[in-house]
Amino acid sequence: MTELSSRRVVTLGRIAGAFGVKGWVKVVSNTSPQENIIDYPIWLLGRDGQWIECKVVSARLHGKGVVANLEGVLDRDQAQAMKGTDIAVYRDQLPEAQEGEYYWIDLEGLQVRTETGVDLGHVDHIFDTGANGVLVVIGERERLVPFVTGQVVKRVDLQQRVIVVDWDPEF
Repeated sequence: MTELSSRRVVTLGRIAGAFGVKGWVKVVSNTSPQENIIDYPIWLLGRDGQWIECKVVSARLHGKGVVANLEGVLDRDQAQAMKGTDIAVYRDQLPEAQEGEYYWIDLEGLQVRTETGVDLGHVDHIFDTGANGVLVVIGERERLVPFVTGQVVKRVDLQQRVIVVDWDPEF
C-alpha cells in the first residue's frame, strides 16, 4: 500500500467484511454493472477522506456480489478489520462519459441558474432516489432540484461550470 497523491477520487463502493479465511473481502459495488469495480487494478482504500493505494491481487463475481484479494491482507482478521472501508479510484481512471451523461463528481461545485438567469447557488452534492438523481443546491437557501435532463435540466456546460434549469426560484 502506498500513500495517495492529491488527485481527485471517486468512491465506487465499500468493503462489507471478510470472505473466507485467506484475507479475501466482500465488496459492495456501486458501479453498474457491479463487476465493473473489478476493472481497476489499484483501489484507493479509506475512511473519512484519508486514502491509501492498494493493489487488487485478484477479484471476481461470487454469487450476487464481488469478492477481492488485496495486497497485504493475508487472513480473515485483517480482512474483517477493513469492514466499512470505502473503495475509490482516481477520477482520471474513469472512462469518458458518453454524450449527455455526466459523472456526479464533475457536477459538484457547478453553479445552477434558471433559464431566466436567476442564480440558485452551487451543487453541493447529489443523491439518488431510484428514479433520478437530485442536485442539492446551496445558495441563499438549500434547494433539491431533480436531475432530469430535458424536463428540468436544460443544459450542462462543464467548461463554463454552469447548469441551466427550468426551476421556479421560489420552490
